[in-house]
Amino acid sequence: MEIFFLGLLLLTSIIGVAFIIERGFALRRCRVVPAEVVSALQACHGPDGLPTLLRVCEQKSSSLSRLIQTAAEHLGWPKSETAEAVQARARQEVVGLERGLVVLEIVVGIAPLLGLVGTVFGMMTLFGSLGQAEVINSSDLAKGISIILTATLLGLLIAIPCLIAWNYYNSKIISMTVEMESLCTEFLRRQYLNRSER
Repeated sequence: MEIFFLGLLLLTSIIGVAFIIERGFALRRCRVVPAEVVSALQACHGPDGLPTLLRVCEQKSSSLSRLIQTAAEHLGWPKSETAEAVQARARQEVVGLERGLVVLEIVVGIAPLLGLVGTVFGMMTLFGSLGQAEVINSSDLAKGISIILTATLLGLLIAIPCLIAWNYYNSKIISMTVEMESLCTEFLRRQYLNRSER
């Protein structure tokens, strides 16, 4: 039965590592806020610069690119409605960026509990077998306890890196979201600068 719990811990660790790596690639800056798109956005001071900006956005597909494309599609609308359309798209992008983080959160919660259950089950088995023994050997008892506590240690060793990754990725998403919001706000301000508010 101990092998069953160790197998669950191994599976949990594989899932955790897979999502850490996958989110690491997905949340790279070049996939979310590419420097080329930021440069093109900052160089776009009005409607004349839109074609160049949109061309760069098509070449560098990213969260920021999709927000700019949404804004560009709605520039004929009043500024407030365009801003709402961009915010709606931004919420979709944030959901996409956060995809997979819930799995890391589950691994953080479940790995130590699996280790603890494995430890408790192992202790019950160990003390059950010791109760049937006529002579208790202290070295065998210490060795058994040491093996059993390995499950708890493994659970914590799995949970700690996943917790670190979860916190890091959350902070990174918040930081990039704030940056994209700032860039889109400035983009809309420039585009509507010479237009009358409707």
